[in-house]
Amino acid sequence: MTPDEKKQQVAKAALEYVEPDMIIGIGTGSTANHFIDALAAIKHTIEGTVASSQASADRLKSHHIPVLDLNGVREIDIYFDGADEATKYLHLVKGGGGALTREKIVAAVSKKFVCVADDSKLVDVLGAFPLPIEVIPMARSYVAREVVKLGGKPIWRENFVTDNGNHILDVHNLNIAEPVKLEQQLNQIAGVVTNGLFAQRPADILMLGTDSGIQIIE
Repeated sequence: MTPDEKKQQVAKAALEYVEPDMIIGIGTGSTANHFIDALAAIKHTIEGTVASSQASADRLKSHHIPVLDLNGVREIDIYFDGADEATKYLHLVKGGGGALTREKIVAAVSKKFVCVADDSKLVDVLGAFPLPIEVIPMARSYVAREVVKLGGKPIWRENFVTDNGNHILDVHNLNIAEPVKLEQQLNQIAGVVTNGLFAQRPADILMLGTDSGIQIIE
């Protein structure tokens, strides 16, 4: 089974967590896209969605699935999104698609976070995938210098601007043994909007598509 087939498999399986009249948070990326496509079949049962990016909002609207403004929503019932890396402790690295800040906001507002991915994303220690950090443009070089002090090798994601108008540094060479601590450290650097570690607010459920079916870690 290809990685994309595993993503489709797990995206469809995640629909079991959708209940009538829910407000659903929707992430960004290839697995989230598969979930959006699967959700279209039951769109008449939900109240609406909150999208973590313009790309996801556009895809939802193409299926005529209602997209709500987060400022008009008190709470999101459940949030579905993929990950670039995940551990058995449900800590994640996200942001390969550049939507990490809005994803982190939607996750914070959600009562439950279901991460859907193919089994290649499960790792023992985070850090092989470069850790994205969203930065205010004027602070990019300063933040990069501070990240070097922490042992990382930051590379500016050139010709890319986030939906918030900011830049992204992709940090290589990190062995993230203490994800909660590092998430806090990075967010304290002036000019950092947020980073792609989802450890202070991890996933509640990790669903992995595998050759032998769906693996669930809670």
